[in-house]
Amino acid sequence: MTGKGAAAIMCEQEPDIDRKAMAEIVHAILSNGESALFSQFGRKRKLPSGTHLFHRGHAGSTMYVIVSGCIELDFGEDLVVKSLGPNEFFGELGLLIGDHQRTAGARAVEDSIVLELDHDDFQRLVDRDPGLLAYFLRRTIMRVVSNEQVLIRQLRRRNHDLETALDNLYVTTHQLTHTRELVRTDELTGLHNRRGLALYLQDCRAQENSAPQGLLLIDCDQFKQVNDVHGHQAGDRVLQSVANILRSVATEPDVACRLGGDEFCLLLRSADQDSLQHAAEFILSAVHGLIGRAHGVPHVCPVSIGVCLIDPQTDWSEWYARADNALYQAKRLGGNRLHWSRSATATP
Repeated sequence: MTGKGAAAIMCEQEPDIDRKAMAEIVHAILSNGESALFSQFGRKRKLPSGTHLFHRGHAGSTMYVIVSGCIELDFGEDLVVKSLGPNEFFGELGLLIGDHQRTAGARAVEDSIVLELDHDDFQRLVDRDPGLLAYFLRRTIMRVVSNEQVLIRQLRRRNHDLETALDNLYVTTHQLTHTRELVRTDELTGLHNRRGLALYLQDCRAQENSAPQGLLLIDCDQFKQVNDVHGHQAGDRVLQSVANILRSVATEPDVACRLGGDEFCLLLRSADQDSLQHAAEFILSAVHGLIGRAHGVPHVCPVSIGVCLIDPQTDWSEWYARADNALYQAKRLGGNRLHWSRSATATP
């Protein structure tokens, strides 16, 4: 039976063509009538296991129907690999459009036999049974449209997954940055702690000609008395005030650090004797200004400062020893003053 009659009977046998076509998106299977018709015009081709019919991206104009065996369609990337069996077809867009770029590679995963149909074969199919071919084309078009919808959903899901991954990466990076800052930052004052100082010195060593040139070692005078008389909250406020003063002195390449307790240091990347003297005097002046404005509970207490220029060829332990000795001398002289390290490179 040919023509409109065959198509009408098939529509009666398949009342829900749309739903059936949707179900055949993954497995496009020929009906018995289509299979019988296609076999009259297709040329059989034997494919040993492992044979590639075509590769993804290559142009083609041939459609295939599997007679026996199994063909695998690989769409690449992370898309699902489809395995097709007898009476299933593929490559129909190459036949309908001509020289269509294949969206998947096709390979026999076992010894198989396929029918090959080209444009001339398809024209003979149309001449033989246009009604049956019209039904086949309708299914094929719905399959293409549905595949596009599936691809759109996959792309949307992939974009959503990518956005989620980027959001997670941003959050993780922010958390790592925050954690790194917590590790190297003193919680009370916001200055570097000893670990932050060690990392700073490590970075300086990694950069040629970037060692600090000057060191101020600062210690609060009478800090224990503030804690004993006014309580630890007042003591914390004193430490925060000193930290704020040091922060105002430090420029971008410098580092201010709370070494522990009421001891601080300020490392200046670019410094000479005059600039170190000026920085130390500014700290003392700022402290005196805060003391003068205090009423009742002190916001700061006097400080002593040990000052030294740095030999870039030596390390932190030597810098600290020299500045600490100068700080000791400032304390011994009554505190509330600066004192230079008695070194050949640093005597005023």
